[in-house]
Amino acid sequence: MTQRMTLINSPCYVPEIKLEKIDSMQELFSKPQPLSLEIGCGIGDFIVQLATRHPQQNFIAIDIFNQGCDKTCRRLDDAGVSNVRVLRTEARSLLLRHIKAQSLHALYINCPDPWPKKRHRKRRLVNSEFLKIALYCLEEGGHFHFCTDFVDYGIETSELLMAEAGFDNCHDQPYVHELGDYPISKYMRRFLKRGQPIYYCHYQRQPGYVAAPPPPPKKGFRLRWAQET
Repeated sequence: MTQRMTLINSPCYVPEIKLEKIDSMQELFSKPQPLSLEIGCGIGDFIVQLATRHPQQNFIAIDIFNQGCDKTCRRLDDAGVSNVRVLRTEARSLLLRHIKAQSLHALYINCPDPWPKKRHRKRRLVNSEFLKIALYCLEEGGHFHFCTDFVDYGIETSELLMAEAGFDNCHDQPYVHELGDYPISKYMRRFLKRGQPIYYCHYQRQPGYVAAPPPPPKKGFRLRWAQET
């Protein structure tokens, strides 16, 4: 069934085609500030909390669903948040095409699709290839945050991060369940209330680490959506 598309008129929303006309993501904002990215913003719970707490930073929030982008923009507008720009795009497409080397202060991924069936797990966003892209885009000391309610995905991602040269663990364990002051989305709160733990990984790009440019995506990977007007 085809999803109904909503026209988004929010000043926070940026059609992906606009990225072809700018040299830097900072041009989307009124003033240059450290830039962070949330992949999979859902309905905007997390990014509204994060951007409100850090007005001295700029944020890009992306989602592949039109309805999620619309709801996120509405929440941002209602909260009067002006340091976030929302895009409907795919994460690897954005990182490979439009995010420059060492330009991200932080990258946030909360409860991505776990693709629970074994035959589908190769579709998961976070893998060794993706982590190399993240390292290339993060600044020295840049932060990588990952949360999931899915046990296998949490353990798998922590193992990948521990094995990937270039990352330092910010905790004394591969993953933790205590989130501290980390913003909690509506989706995460639902699982916590059920007593289901969140697997939280927080790593940093090592100072002095030299990240090689990531290879182009594998054959068959769709780089972009149809152009929006």
